Amino acid sequence: MIFAIDVGNTNIVFGGIKNMETKFLTRLNTDKEKTEDEYSVLFKTLIEINGYKTTDFEGAIISSVVPQLNEILKKAVRKLTGIVPIVVGPGVRTGLDIKIDNPATLGSDIVVGCVAAIAKYPKPLIVIDMGTATTIVVVDKNSVYRGGVIIPGVAVAMESLTKNAAQLQSISLDAPKKAIGTNTADCMRSGIVFGNASMIDGMIDRFSEEIEGTPTIIATGGLSPKIIPYCKHKIILNDDLLLAGLEIIYKKNQEM
Repeated sequence: MIFAIDVGNTNIVFGGIKNMETKFLTRLNTDKEKTEDEYSVLFKTLIEINGYKTTDFEGAIISSVVPQLNEILKKAVRKLTGIVPIVVGPGVRTGLDIKIDNPATLGSDIVVGCVAAIAKYPKPLIVIDMGTATTIVVVDKNSVYRGGVIIPGVAVAMESLTKNAAQLQSISLDAPKKAIGTNTADCMRSGIVFGNASMIDGMIDRFSEEIEGTPTIIATGGLSPKIIPYCKHKIILNDDLLLAGLEIIYKKNQEM
């Protein structure tokens, strides 16, 4: 089993995966102030709560968009398991053919998600990841990464709205009963939930006009279950997409 860790700006998603089957998956808050010892304790506790031991892992790999945590998490994993994890980045084989202006600028989370989607689904692909930012990206019928968009995430947009509008209060992300709100809370819920769903549908339509073939559409990320069910396109929800991609990349780098 591989110890796979995906570090986002808001959450660290990690778990155990073996032969593309996720054995467990859990989340904790991303905290740049925590030490390697604190992360070691958190990892150990959550691994054991899920019924596994630190000795059950044969390898480890990290994808991170928070560079300040890379060394801390590497040391935490090594202290906990005795394994030096691979960190997805320069020098690590991913197998993804990237055709954009500057491939080096592509986030490791996008790379990992696309690697998994290519392995699991028919191409071409549209891959949506809803976290701190919402990213929507395209892989063409030849498994080539072509680019995409980056949009303020659902929670970021909500926080900005309530912070900058004195009369608007924080609300839950539950969808209202109808699109036309008749009170402030439902107006905000409709804007956030249905507005984001409509934006995703619209971007899918625009992307589909620019690629050859009918795309398979996959969504992942902690906020996707709040929004994707209200989209009009058929979209596959896959919560552990990035863990699958991390396992694939790990195995590619064992073949070197």
